[in-house]
Amino acid sequence: MKITTIGEILIDMTQCGVDENGVIRFAANPGGAPANVAVAASRLGCSTAFVGCVGKDTFGNILRDTLVANNVDVSGLQTTDRSGTTLAVVTVDRTGERTFSFMRKPGADTCIDSEKAVESVKNADILHFGSVSLTDCYCRSAIHSAIKEARKNGAIITYDPNYRSSLWEKEEYAMYHMREVLELCDIIKISDEETELLTGKKDPKEAARVLVEQGLKIVLVTLGADGAYFRTQNLEGTVPGFKVKVADTNGAGDTFFGAFLSRIAVRGGIENITEDELKSYVRFANRAASLTSSRPGAIPAMPSLKEVTEAL
Repeated sequence: MKITTIGEILIDMTQCGVDENGVIRFAANPGGAPANVAVAASRLGCSTAFVGCVGKDTFGNILRDTLVANNVDVSGLQTTDRSGTTLAVVTVDRTGERTFSFMRKPGADTCIDSEKAVESVKNADILHFGSVSLTDCYCRSAIHSAIKEARKNGAIITYDPNYRSSLWEKEEYAMYHMREVLELCDIIKISDEETELLTGKKDPKEAARVLVEQGLKIVLVTLGADGAYFRTQNLEGTVPGFKVKVADTNGAGDTFFGAFLSRIAVRGGIENITEDELKSYVRFANRAASLTSSRPGAIPAMPSLKEVTEAL
């Protein structure tokens, strides 16, 4: 099965220390959650494609080259001269946790052409998207059209809300648009910080129950160092995480989801999935995410299939 991801691709200007004068240094790392997921799954042995938009500039060229170098199909990657490639400034605290600010008014990632996007997802077996692309009305329309096209053609639709408060004018808008697409999805991955925003429930298990009742087939809730919780209509469980020295959590959640989806793709879908399979796939995803967390950067830190397999 081929995994196609759609949405933002950008440059993460990530804090990487200070110089002798105390001036903060930044590294220009390729990123954007859907692009990260495509690379993570590709490194883990899957066929992947990315649909999105970059500017006609050096950063756009870097991002395209990064995807190509990681064996991601870029036939759906658009370019625009309406705006430069989007930048996200990522500062990292002493525990490795991140804070984001975006240079995106507008940014090239919001300029996805709807007709081209629809054409690019026609052959998707799994179509993955996130909520950052839902923050802009032009881009949101393209994402909705692409999802509906992929669903019509039988694709599994997967969703990571990936809430970034600075990109939403009001929290109420975020809640509306992030919840609006739930009925279109089969698999969702949320963090323990997003449960209440998506469902009105703080408790991860209660939030997962609500989402399953709304029609989601598989709900994954990442719990940081505590691992991840999964729920389907008939199954549920918690799979412990792996302890590592955290260098940078940027990209860890995307690695987790890319890894999980890679196992679904190898399996050939989610029909009649068992508890043992879900536990195995979540454990695999936990391990992949822990390896990413142990290294700086998002895409540069993502592990290969051999690394994950040997570390299990």
